[in-house]
Amino acid sequence: MKKLVNDVSGVVPDMLEGLALTHPEIALLDGETVAVRADVADFRRSGRVAIVSGGGSGHEPAHAGYVGRGMLTAAVCGDVFTSPSTDTVLETIRTVAGPAGVLLIVKNYTGDRLNFGLAAELAKAEGIPVEVVVVADDVALDAGEGTAGRRGIAGTVFVHKVAGAAAEAGLPLAEVRREAEAAAAAVGSMGVGLSACTVPAAGRPGFELGPDEVELGLGIHGEPGVRRTAVAPADVVVDTLLDRITADLGLTPGDRVALLVNNLGGTPLMELQIVARRAVRRLAEQGFRPERVWTGSFLTALEMAGCSMSVLRVDDRLLDRLDAPVSAPAWPAAHLGRVRPEPLRVPGTPAPSGVPAAGSRPAAAAAGGPPLRRVLERVVEEVCAALIAAEPELTAMDQAVGDGDLGISLTRGADAVRREFPGYGTEDPAAVLRALSATLRRALGGTSGPLYAVLLLRAAAVLEEAGGDPTPRDWARALAEGARAVSELGGAEVGDRTMLDALVPAADALRQALDGGAEPCGALSAAVEAARKGTAATAAMTPRRGRSSYLGERAVGRVDPGAEAVAIWLEVVSRTLCEGT
Repeated sequence: MKKLVNDVSGVVPDMLEGLALTHPEIALLDGETVAVRADVADFRRSGRVAIVSGGGSGHEPAHAGYVGRGMLTAAVCGDVFTSPSTDTVLETIRTVAGPAGVLLIVKNYTGDRLNFGLAAELAKAEGIPVEVVVVADDVALDAGEGTAGRRGIAGTVFVHKVAGAAAEAGLPLAEVRREAEAAAAAVGSMGVGLSACTVPAAGRPGFELGPDEVELGLGIHGEPGVRRTAVAPADVVVDTLLDRITADLGLTPGDRVALLVNNLGGTPLMELQIVARRAVRRLAEQGFRPERVWTGSFLTALEMAGCSMSVLRVDDRLLDRLDAPVSAPAWPAAHLGRVRPEPLRVPGTPAPSGVPAAGSRPAAAAAGGPPLRRVLERVVEEVCAALIAAEPELTAMDQAVGDGDLGISLTRGADAVRREFPGYGTEDPAAVLRALSATLRRALGGTSGPLYAVLLLRAAAVLEEAGGDPTPRDWARALAEGARAVSELGGAEVGDRTMLDALVPAADALRQALDGGAEPCGALSAAVEAARKGTAATAAMTPRRGRSSYLGERAVGRVDPGAEAVAIWLEVVSRTLCEGT
């Protein structure tokens, strides 16, 4: 287990201290693991209903992150995935209760219902007005008799927001409870887990998933889901979850909804936004009207990868509650959840004149074009095919010494070149190189994109300067100048363990062979051999630049993937041009 914790028994107190130190509007109830509004004394005299929720920790930012004006008055935090004790809940009720009373919002887990419920009864016996609302929004489970009922999961956050806004508006306890119950009845949630999570005290994952498996309908305590299934594209997963939720809620076309796309803890925002994209469109396809959408971490399960979605049927009153101001740090107050039917798109700036437009197909690009055109096209096609075929090997190499994206990036670039090459519409090699540079600059990304783009751009300038039909020596000089441009832009040199360790020796060998009277194909063979030797040499180098520089000595013993890619495409160029010679 690797976690940034101290003593596992102190995880929750340490976490709450960090929250209170960085959010002065939140205080800690002395001697308890409870977050409370720092102005609680003034709040008790305000005449407003106090809203209290909580449960086991490990769901951050829930529950303590929702303490603030317009949401919770206090959050009672148990140990990780463990309900807080009855006495702690009771002490919290006493601390926040004013004449208007207290509403407890409880997720439907047995421990929470028992401890919060008993504390409510004890508080009532002391004369404190207390009401309880139970949230059971997990549509993955049956709600019939003879079961523990549905769990309360991320839809609880919607109930926090609605109840907090109603209390802030000054409604009496009975009305605040009514609005909270209405919200709880109008929300459905379901989640998917891509990995398990590790409770600090347990020290091992709660369950195991195969590399191609996911858990559907799982809870928020690291427990497995109701069904294990195969990995599927994001859109398929979203449709599965949303269709179950909307059917369970009995939504009909025209119904207005709010959507919460919730990170279970270990999911990149990139993936959450992909989920949100499909969810908004799926709701619209079914005839529903998504009025508000929030995406982020709202109620998590430690570091579990995956997400849940919560759908809330709304009307004008509920929207007013969702839009009401909030000071709680975890509620995205800067983003009111507004949603567009389609992304707003702004036009780009047109390319300067003379740059081929991607996708255009002039007559010169048609089959049966000029011989030079056919040669260039064949070379480019073979290089693209080789890089695509090498993707698994390059990816594995880059995962060992870099960020693992080289093979994927070069494949993306090759695909783009294949699409756009017919639109270049020229047999002028310099123009072709410029167009290739523009394509790779757009499509390749990462560090490889600008480096290959500048290599081709500088080489094109050399060929333009040569004029007419370039000679082998012109091509050799173009390769050498392209390598120099890569060095200037990237700041690397031979020996730094980068693509230059293959590119520069190849350019030198090509020039030297031609100067010594070798035939072009012989010179190309010498260049390929030099690139291969240079690539092999990178395994003994301590990286100073490039993708491996962050690993230092740990990269020694492995060949640099960027140099390997250069050797691959040079070998293909040589073989394609010299077949049959």
